[in-house]
Amino acid sequence: MSESMRPEPDEGRASTGAAPLSPFKGSARLPAAADVGRVTVESDWEVATICLDRPAKHNALTPEMLEQLEQILIALDSDRDVRVVLLTAVGDRSFCAGADIKRFKALQPLDMWALWTRLGHRVFDCLAGLRQPTIAAVSGNAYGGGFELALACDLRIVAEDATLGLTEVGIGALPGWGGTGRLRDLIGAGRAKEMIFTGEPLTAERALTWGVANQLAPRAQVIDAAHALANKIANRAPIAVQMAKQAIDSGDAYQAMEQVSSAATAFTDDAAEGLASFTEKRDPHYRGT
Repeated sequence: MSESMRPEPDEGRASTGAAPLSPFKGSARLPAAADVGRVTVESDWEVATICLDRPAKHNALTPEMLEQLEQILIALDSDRDVRVVLLTAVGDRSFCAGADIKRFKALQPLDMWALWTRLGHRVFDCLAGLRQPTIAAVSGNAYGGGFELALACDLRIVAEDATLGLTEVGIGALPGWGGTGRLRDLIGAGRAKEMIFTGEPLTAERALTWGVANQLAPRAQVIDAAHALANKIANRAPIAVQMAKQAIDSGDAYQAMEQVSSAATAFTDDAAEGLASFTEKRDPHYRGT
């Protein structure tokens, strides 16, 4: 892990929250109470947990939160100790209500593009492109940009009573942070168009049936279920897992990616450990080398 995220031996899990770095800081566009929210990260070495922390506003995303999230993702991507990343939120009523409408409605068109839409795309692409597998633990409803955030993760554990939707047409907008493409790739164009054109949310049960959710869990057990899945993945050979993610995400280039990745992983220490543990009939101990 990077030194900024490594806990002292007697401190257990470390928690950090990136400071706002935005051009919005100090601007007249900030709300009077300066309620910009925050994003924190904790790590127990192999599994890092990112948490959206703005429960009074249903964890609605501000530009400052996006920039904090971006800095966290950049640090995690270079951290060799972290094998899986969880994305969670404070409270269980709302995972994320999407973008803070008051913030983006106050922007002029050029600022909307330069300081909001482009920023969101950059951050969500960073999340989607993270080399480690990512799991969204959706304990409450996820709408608009909040659903897009969950879609940018590899896997989703969803509360049984949660609803998920791209509801932007209801306010005269459309998904602007990658939702049109990511939802289409996940459930097909026809279903994606139905959801986006009507703005009607999915129930958790339908989300599972359509492949949006990987697992459902009672609301109080979503975080535990996500951690269980994260630990299962973390116990696998991390280089092989990360290479598999790259191959899956490479689209039509998957065959070439498989060949190159298979050749590269064959000579890792983990590959030797995997073969030895199989032969010796014991559990493997992967080091990520």
